[in-house]
Amino acid sequence: MKFNLEKTDGQARAATITTSRGNIKTPVFMPVGTLASVKSLDTADIESLGAEIILANTYHTYLRPGEQIIKEHGGLHGFTTYSGNFLTDSGGFQAFSLSDISKADEKGIKFKSHIDGSAHYFTPEKVLDIQYALNSDIMMVLDDLIPLPAELKRLKLSVERTTKWAKNSLEYHQDKKLQGLALTNNLFCIVQGGVSKEFRRVSAESLVSLEVDGKSFDGFAIGGLSVGEGAEDMYGTVEFTTPFLPADKPRYLMGVGTPEDLIECVYRGVDMFDCVMPTRNARNGALFTSYGRVNIKSARYKNDQKPLDMECGCMTCKRYSKAYLNHLFRSHELSFYRLASIHNLHYYLTLMKGARSAILEGRFESYRAEFYTKRR
Repeated sequence: MKFNLEKTDGQARAATITTSRGNIKTPVFMPVGTLASVKSLDTADIESLGAEIILANTYHTYLRPGEQIIKEHGGLHGFTTYSGNFLTDSGGFQAFSLSDISKADEKGIKFKSHIDGSAHYFTPEKVLDIQYALNSDIMMVLDDLIPLPAELKRLKLSVERTTKWAKNSLEYHQDKKLQGLALTNNLFCIVQGGVSKEFRRVSAESLVSLEVDGKSFDGFAIGGLSVGEGAEDMYGTVEFTTPFLPADKPRYLMGVGTPEDLIECVYRGVDMFDCVMPTRNARNGALFTSYGRVNIKSARYKNDQKPLDMECGCMTCKRYSKAYLNHLFRSHELSFYRLASIHNLHYYLTLMKGARSAILEGRFESYRAEFYTKRR
């Protein structure tokens, strides 16, 4: 992986990440394809939207259809026919979100399948083996994610476990490379620590200092946010954490979030984002526009002949009216999910492309101000 930092504007950054699959222009939003599929969309839809990277879930693809089946089809790229980059998460979030059927210990995470109740155990090494089979371009290490607020004792344990598992992962990954394997798979670690400045500092410094045979991680993620804390706490934690991360490597904020979250965290030095919000909200009739959210099921749109967003160039806005989308949603027509998801993802991807252009032109502050002026 190569990382070319092209321009900074304050703390905001425009860069290009280059993998064996091609370039990723940042800031970038990654659509979430949990089961190697972005819900309601096919690969052609994703590629037509111009998405350079999407996220797939290690936990879910491991359980169904199984990593070996995907491997036999040529990894995620062969299985889905998507030609861009894949990032796979580690399963740490699922241990958090399915906490009633999972339990972490010093060596990894034990869990029961939410599908059939079968028992499984994720270790740092096993998680990488699954991701090697998936052949993702960017792989996340296993981390110990906890809900907030959390006691200091539990935060400390989370940071210690996450650092230990990251070290195990880096050692295992470098050993694979010495064997001539995993040469195109890049490894990101994850900073934990809740909203505690002290624990965030300890976590970031510990991970940055980790090296095996002179090699460190290819990128650094900020995890454990948007899990119960307020927006200002999240922004403050991001602003505090990013200066501890290498300037010459990607910074990824996991599982975040609203359009406001993206703008505020680009402002604070983040390069990469993912979140289910644009597609999940789309399926529920909440559509993002330049001037705020539209609740398309509202009766006020029943005879509205205008597109969702006069400034939007997506296929949905070019072709269909709010009245038609209101009709599809109220009639439970399946085509609504596709049209709404296309629009919301186009909005998110375009928002980040606009942020990138503004940074390159030295006008991100005005871009940020205009974003809020329109929404007010």
